Amino acid sequence: MFTLLITLLWLVSGCNGDTENRDGQPGIDRPPNIILIMTDDQGFETIGAYGGETYQTPVVDKLAKTGIRFDEAHATPVCTPTRVKIMSGKYNSRNYIGFGEMDPEIYTFGNLLQDNGYATFIGGKWQLGGDLESPHEFGFDEYALWQLTRRGRGDNPIANRYPNPGLAINGEKADFFDGEYGPDIINDHVLDFIERHQEEPFLVYYPMILPHWPFEPTPDSPTWDPTARQGDDEEQPGRGDEAYFVDMVEYTDKLVGRTIDKLEELGLRENTLIIFTSDNGTDRGIVSMVNGEEFVGAKLSLIKGGTHVPLIANWPGVIPEGMVNDDLIGFTEFFPTLADIAGIEIPDELQLDGQNIAPVLYGEDAELRDWLYMWMFRNNDPEGPGGEFARTHQYKYYADGRFYDLSQDPLEEHPPIALEELTEEQEEVLNRLKKIIEENTRDGFYD
Repeated sequence: MFTLLITLLWLVSGCNGDTENRDGQPGIDRPPNIILIMTDDQGFETIGAYGGETYQTPVVDKLAKTGIRFDEAHATPVCTPTRVKIMSGKYNSRNYIGFGEMDPEIYTFGNLLQDNGYATFIGGKWQLGGDLESPHEFGFDEYALWQLTRRGRGDNPIANRYPNPGLAINGEKADFFDGEYGPDIINDHVLDFIERHQEEPFLVYYPMILPHWPFEPTPDSPTWDPTARQGDDEEQPGRGDEAYFVDMVEYTDKLVGRTIDKLEELGLRENTLIIFTSDNGTDRGIVSMVNGEEFVGAKLSLIKGGTHVPLIANWPGVIPEGMVNDDLIGFTEFFPTLADIAGIEIPDELQLDGQNIAPVLYGEDAELRDWLYMWMFRNNDPEGPGGEFARTHQYKYYADGRFYDLSQDPLEEHPPIALEELTEEQEEVLNRLKKIIEENTRDGFYD
């Protein structure tokens, strides 16, 4: 009865109106499934669909070819701020409390979909603090996670995320000693959840562990060692061997393929939206070839190499094939978009910062914001790592006074434009960007 009620509410909401999808094809009588995949430290340049030449990513490339590719999606340039922003739909200036933490008062998109009849799962990297109950409190029925309550030593000994990992699964610590690979374990739980919940709408939020350092062999690498670091109470020290980053990116693509294969096996692919993105740019110093040129990863930096990430959405029969969008997309957009896709009205009291981009997915004309705002201070310290900016496609203004013309200096390699030498047009843009910062910054932060 409850499932029937949710179905009726969804139909009335207008998301699928008369049981036809946006292309007029016959629909089905329940809200769509949603799988949101967010990899760890993987910039746009690592994906073939974006011109990447160093890595083989056929699965994700096909998602782009048969769906929509966003060419200007930007995440905060480090893990936790992005994770808080994507789940809350709000700028970090409003709710970020510290690295490795999330305010327990935050209402996430997991909470919203769970409260409206979705079965919900999160699998991968947590890095948001709390305890073994925290994923449940943030709206997820089930979970399989690394870095929930443990990162080595003390009474939480197994720290590895890759070979023989230490994870947390549905309220319990789970250590593995028999050559298991952490990303495979997580993926197995994703597939199992999909199979067990195939008769009801589900959300799978899949913040992958890969391809973050330590860079080391995958099970597909010739040098894979299933006995590596069995029972270690600390992760492999340092970054590992960057040569394995290629293997790790390609294994990421493989796991996405496994997930799609399960959907097709169960006959769920036509009613499942898949979104693929990453939490920030590629790790610092990793050089990749994109469109015939070298591109250097710049995680932790607010320049292009730190923020520019892939964003691809695919939903057969709903998202027109081969679409490319160049609107400026930030990570506050996910919450309102997922709500629209699921046919759920967002409570006014949430006061989200994001804009709903679902009409773009449906191939409709949509006038989105022509600017992007970002506040990122990793340690909540105005003197520490981070910064704050607002930008258009062409211009970028930092709260500290720097002003760049990205059409002339896309990587911000040269001195910023001297403010006393601005043209009338540039002065107008700068004042507009200043106002955006003033409206969204944290009160009293710089005091």
